[in-house]
Amino acid sequence: MKDLIRIKSLISSEIEMLLNQQIKKEAYSSSVYLSMASWCNRNGYDFSSEYFFKQAEEERHHQLKFYKYVLDMGGNSVSPEITGIKHEYNSFREVFEEALDQEISVTNSIKNIYARCMKEQDFVTMEFLNWFLKEQREEEYKARRALELFDVIGEEGTGRWQIDKHVGQIKYDSEA
Repeated sequence: MKDLIRIKSLISSEIEMLLNQQIKKEAYSSSVYLSMASWCNRNGYDFSSEYFFKQAEEERHHQLKFYKYVLDMGGNSVSPEITGIKHEYNSFREVFEEALDQEISVTNSIKNIYARCMKEQDFVTMEFLNWFLKEQREEEYKARRALELFDVIGEEGTGRWQIDKHVGQIKYDSEA
């Protein structure tokens, strides 16, 4: 029966495996952002905490988009186990440095899937991934801008308070 289902699947086994890995990366990202939100909240950075709660929700949404896509294509989506989430950070800045690293890692993973799809001429999955590539432009932009606040404003005096206040106001204009 499984062979019959595989024949009717619109994605290859390898693409399915890569997409399931991406599901795990998105779930991991969501958990990382929840941890960052918690750390910010505990340390008095309320605006940043809200920012990371929103990021966590977005990543969860991305996870579900991948999950449903695999199912729609006749594949088998796997609900991942998430472990190894960091809960403590050495500084406010470190939280944002790791957020940028997380977004770059997700972008590279999606680019890897896209490259494999090109090799297999899986144009349907490539089209699906285009939305995520555009989304990652926004995510990396916002993460970079948040980190730049540390250099522009500085952390001395009320600097961290100002940074926290401005984080949630970062906007991305895809038309610019």
